[in-house]
Amino acid sequence: MGDATKTTEERLREVTIGEPQRIDGPIRLAEADPRWPLLFAREAARIRAALGADALLVEHVGSTAVPGLAAKPILDIVLAVADAADEAAWLPRLEAAGYVLRLREPDWLEHRLVKGPETDLNLHVFSAGCPEIDRMIAFRDRLRADAAARAAYEAKKRELAARSWRWVQEYADAKSAIVAAILGG
Repeated sequence: MGDATKTTEERLREVTIGEPQRIDGPIRLAEADPRWPLLFAREAARIRAALGADALLVEHVGSTAVPGLAAKPILDIVLAVADAADEAAWLPRLEAAGYVLRLREPDWLEHRLVKGPETDLNLHVFSAGCPEIDRMIAFRDRLRADAAARAAYEAKKRELAARSWRWVQEYADAKSAIVAAILGG
């Protein structure tokens, strides 16, 4: 998420649309919910209806996409469009469907983060071919297929979630080592 010499707060203030949301406490994890895939299907249909053929890929990623895995009860969805930086080509149609742009990260793969109209979700928008899309899907698939990796990841998530965090991004950053280990293993 940008320049390592800056604090998390400085980086968040640079990329956040509006005021960054502090949590100042632990992360709430929920037990796996069988409704998460259904919520994803509803949101995927809404995204595809808004963007049509311009939604080049819509995938459920993150912990809510892994059956049996505890997660923050926020769906992560990855969306590939032709060019994430060309917001005029896709963002107005998502906004018309009720989505709201919250992060613009031109220095990190032109990532955009959009929040949903009904479901608590993070819609990660990248340009088609961005390697982060493949990494997110590969991590999800590894957790779905490998019980030991899934158990190790959940144990680390629970350990980290119990700590007090100022920003959710700090919690996400703290998981980087185990994500890398699982993807590299």
